[in-house]
Amino acid sequence: MVHPQPANPERAAFYAWLIGKPHEAALLPEAIKALERFRNDVAAPVPDVPFQLLTALPLRPQHWVAIACQAPWQMTRMNLNTFARHEVFKVGGMAQRIAERLRDPAAIRRARAFPYQLLSAYFMTGESVPERVRDALQDALEVSLENVPALSGQVYVLLDVSGSMASPVTGHRKGATTTVRCVDVAALVAPALLAKNPATEILPFDTQVHMHRLNRRDSVLTNAQKLAEFGGGGTDCGLPLGLLNHRGATGDLVIYVSDNESWADPQRGRGTETMRQWEQFRARNPQARLVCIDLQPYGTVQAQTRDDVLNVGGFSDAVFEVLARFAAGQLGGEHWVREIEATEV
Repeated sequence: MVHPQPANPERAAFYAWLIGKPHEAALLPEAIKALERFRNDVAAPVPDVPFQLLTALPLRPQHWVAIACQAPWQMTRMNLNTFARHEVFKVGGMAQRIAERLRDPAAIRRARAFPYQLLSAYFMTGESVPERVRDALQDALEVSLENVPALSGQVYVLLDVSGSMASPVTGHRKGATTTVRCVDVAALVAPALLAKNPATEILPFDTQVHMHRLNRRDSVLTNAQKLAEFGGGGTDCGLPLGLLNHRGATGDLVIYVSDNESWADPQRGRGTETMRQWEQFRARNPQARLVCIDLQPYGTVQAQTRDDVLNVGGFSDAVFEVLARFAAGQLGGEHWVREIEATEV
């Protein structure tokens, strides 16, 4: 508990207003005065304040249009369905105005937007959101790839495209199930890393390693559709590493993106086939590191955590920074990185 002391009469009036105490209205900040005027008369101009302060009022579509016009970039991204529900896009020019805001590279950089935020926003938008606005989210997603840290050296991204990867990345939770699938997240990781490191090789797998023609110039969503077409069957997590060993591949970082439901992975005594194949890869590449991103973490893993192996449970945009730090030797592998707190979407 703190008891801040107001430094001047204006601040004293503001503190009293916050806690519902008597105050001198004339001394309040201009934004608060505008809010109070609007609360007393919704015919007054809509104040430029967080719209949550206004939703208890009888807002009409024209009020929502004013709110949308004033909204900063992040608020716009997070409230597209709200704007559609309140008929904002039915007003001439509003869809174009919001689309231009969303795809503005300078605004995206100022907002420090990251790819997963925008992927989630794209999949969460309903049919009532105009196509040009959804297209703008795709454009913004491509710009946001600039914020992904670069990884040096030869990187292999092993993407699980099995049937279970079609499930929601958050799992099935009442009132909180997302439309973003595990395979969509896998498809996001691959082009995000490929955009920063053209030498990155992507190996989609289920019970076989699929040959593909992913183009680093294609959009994230285009590549997601290509990867989703493979989907089906079981999961053999050891298989892609086995292929790399068969080729005698050299590399610095291997990244698995999977839900770890590897029922098709044969067990050979103690340990998993994935770990056996990793030992072979590391014997050839002693400085290499392995990161296993488990999108739906349970109580088991395919590779045991140690100095050269990092297990990451869950996914958010923070995972990209974790990858960069671990690849650079700045993050030890002696602990689970549990559920990464999701960037607010």
